[in-house]
Amino acid sequence: MRRRRVDPAAGARAGALPEAIAALSRSLPSGPSPEIFRRAKFDRPEATSALWQLLFRVLSPLPAGNALASIALEVQARLVKSALCSQGYPRLALAQLPEDGSKGSRELLLALSWLLARGPVPEQMLAQTRVPLGDEMTVCQCEALASLGPPAPHLEAEGPVDVRHVQWLMGKLRFRWRQLVSSQQEQCALLSKIHLYTRGCHSDQNLGHLSVTEAEMLRDPEGGQKLLRTLEHESRRLEAVLAWRRAEPVFWQWMDTVLGTCAPEAPAAASQPTFLPWVPECGDGELELVARELQTLEEELREAVERRRVAWEAKARGCGRGPEWSAARRASRETVEKELGALQRCWEQDSGPAPAHGPHRLVRREDGAAGDRDLRAAELIRTLRSQEACLEAVLRQLQGQCRQELAGLAGALPGLIWIPPPGR
Repeated sequence: MRRRRVDPAAGARAGALPEAIAALSRSLPSGPSPEIFRRAKFDRPEATSALWQLLFRVLSPLPAGNALASIALEVQARLVKSALCSQGYPRLALAQLPEDGSKGSRELLLALSWLLARGPVPEQMLAQTRVPLGDEMTVCQCEALASLGPPAPHLEAEGPVDVRHVQWLMGKLRFRWRQLVSSQQEQCALLSKIHLYTRGCHSDQNLGHLSVTEAEMLRDPEGGQKLLRTLEHESRRLEAVLAWRRAEPVFWQWMDTVLGTCAPEAPAAASQPTFLPWVPECGDGELELVARELQTLEEELREAVERRRVAWEAKARGCGRGPEWSAARRASRETVEKELGALQRCWEQDSGPAPAHGPHRLVRREDGAAGDRDLRAAELIRTLRSQEACLEAVLRQLQGQCRQELAGLAGALPGLIWIPPPGR
């Protein structure tokens, strides 16, 4: 693990390290006590469970309201290991830790510091648990849709595939999708009614109406007190994040001492000890026999490569002849045209204003006026429809490929009758 550079004068003030660790603990959701960090430096086993749970909370995509008590510690440890491995965590000692929480608190502290060094973890966690006061909708137009490009490699199933089970899964997925769309439409209708009925009730003239949270506060004052306490807790966490950023160099100076107590870890390629293979004593005749066998294998490999090269050249010289090559050229031309169209749309988007990203508050406006940073619903609908058209084109392309594969299967088995499913 690479150490971060810190200012040596950052820790001159007495008591800076406890304040930094306490600020970090307060800025994280359900953060452990600062004593857990101190015990983890000395690899105490009583700090292991708390750090497993903290890493799981940082790496888990679950909402903040989900209780971690229902998830076993072994499951949390396995998920943390897989998540850190997928993100490129360099230390191999983490994967060798037991999942029962018996030891490894120092290694878990190093993993947490690695995550803190890679990105603003406290800010990200604060954004995930933020209390939205307005009716918001998350919009992301950062990635331009393009065609799928070359087809993915064909993978054979390990066992026989039941077509009826696949059809059942597709029907279940289609039903869930329709259920989700209907619930979203119902939610939009209710939001529109609330915005229309509370028009003119908001003190901010730019908004003009109340949100669902604000209307609920008027209906239930006790719920408003609960919301106020939640906002106060969020403000304290924000203050802790600011205090953590001011005292962060002191923490990294302390982490240098934690890393110094660990045994140096060899690189991944040299993680296993290197042993020379045991070669039995043999005469010169046996060594000559082995050398002749290796030379024979080398000649066979060279001949096989030459045969494949000749076959490939013969196949390449046949390009442009026959209906198969004509169909391949047409498919390649269509793919290139779609790629160029996607690049042109991406260029047009880049030449204009920055794409929308992040949560946007839903505001009902009768006059149609919008600010510089506002996003009109009509413009967003047009963008979504263009993306839907791109996805439908890709779907039609995949359906055509499936029809060609079915036609090839039907031609390969003349004794069978293929009945395609009815069109939808």
